[in-house]
This record gives sequence, structure tokens and C-alpha cells, in this order.
Amino acid sequence: MGDLFLDVRGIAKRFGENVVLVGVDLAVPRGSVVTVLGKSGTGKSVFLKCLAGIVRPDAGEIRFDGRPLNAGDAECRAEFRSRCSYLFQSNALLDSLTVLENVALPLESTTQIPNREIRERALEALRQLDLEKHWDRHPGQLSGGMQKRLALARAIVTRPELVLFDEPTAGLDPLRRNAVFQMIVKYQRQFGFTAVLVTHDLPEALVSSDQVALLDGGRMRFQGTPAQFNASDDPTVRSFRDSAGELRDTVAALRRGETIENRNDL
Repeated sequence: MGDLFLDVRGIAKRFGENVVLVGVDLAVPRGSVVTVLGKSGTGKSVFLKCLAGIVRPDAGEIRFDGRPLNAGDAECRAEFRSRCSYLFQSNALLDSLTVLENVALPLESTTQIPNREIRERALEALRQLDLEKHWDRHPGQLSGGMQKRLALARAIVTRPELVLFDEPTAGLDPLRRNAVFQMIVKYQRQFGFTAVLVTHDLPEALVSSDQVALLDGGRMRFQGTPAQFNASDDPTVRSFRDSAGELRDTVAALRRGETIENRNDL
């Protein structure tokens, strides 16, 4: 699969009696966009937090740029944090800070560079995402799409090599979902970082990703190209992929007055 930047093997996580991840594998080539798909509640966000070190997995191994990310290796973890950014589902912007201050915050928190350089780098990140003229506003004064761009500006200001996106289009309408995926692909190509996303937005993911993976039942049931995903005969893949067609057929049958057995997967 080429040069693996992130290699995940056998990640497991449970919370009390609730088993979320059983043994999850994922291979992320350097410079690619890899999207982890799955139904709501399948543990996608927990998996991403395990990758980021926000949640500690119970078992398994994560290798970053060929080096294992051991929980007890403080030096390795610090290097990983300096080379990785995480975009929270809610954007996690601070309303009490201006746009510029939000973007500058990661540099102030993680580096010793002078304040003047921090300001210049923050302004450059805002320029790159067409937000420079809003530098003195607060996040609440921006549109939803601009807030997404602001969150990305804050993520790229440290010049990361890996960016993790947690449900970046949650709660957005179709047009805004398209715009967010376009934004991710555009800036991934521009800056060259490796991107890992988790989402349940199947159509957008298939046209935006180099690789897609399907998480179901605590395991990764599939990983491959979008074309391979569309051609797969795996029952789990087909169930997730063809759900829109199944809905169309079911609604047509109901309108014809046919009896349809209730499903209990809500």
C-alpha cells in the first residue's frame, strides 16, 4: 500500500461492560485522505480519539511514521503531538477569543517562538483560508462554514503532517457538507498533510477519499479504494452502501400497500 504513515493493528477499547472496539486495523499511506465510515454509534469517534491519544486503547499497536506510539514513551508522544492536529466535531472554538487569537493559541501553547512570529504565522493561516479580513471578529460572528475554515486554520497553523477530522460535517445540510469535503481535499493537496476522517456521509466520502474503511461491530470490515468499495460483495459493505436503494424499494412497496417487516436497527 506504499509508504505507511500510520499503521494501526488490533486496537481494542471498552468502557465497563460496553465493548466499543474489538480489534481494529487501519493502514494510512503518507499524503493520502483516508475516511473511516460507519453507522452512528459504531465507535468511529472513539477510534479517532485512540489515534490522537485522547483515549487510551486497552490493546493494540499504533505506529506513526514507522515508530510505535507507546503510552509510556513521553518523548515519542510529544513528537506525535507536535506533528498531528485534531479537529473536533464541534470545532471547539473559543468564543471569548478573536479569530486571530483562536488560531494563535496552538502556537502559544506548544512552542517557544516569539509573539511577533506567532502573529505572522496565524495571519498567514487565515490568509490561506480566506479569513484574514475577519481576524478581529469572534467565532460567534462567523457563519457555520467560516467557523469550519477557522477550525482548520487553527489546525494547520502548527504545520502538521497528520490531521484527524472527527465528523467534520455533523449537522450540516448537503450543500455545506459538500463544501467541507471540498475544503478538506483542497487544503490537503495544498499543504500535503495526511488526513484521516471519520464520518457516515457515504457519497461525499467516496468522491473525496483515496481510501475508505468501514467500521462495524467493533472491527474494520473493509479497507480499499472507493472503486473497490463500490464493487465489494461483502454483506456488511453492501448493507451500508446500498441502504439508500433499500429505502427506495421499501417505500415503493409500502406505497403499493405491501406489508413490510419492521427493522430494529434504529
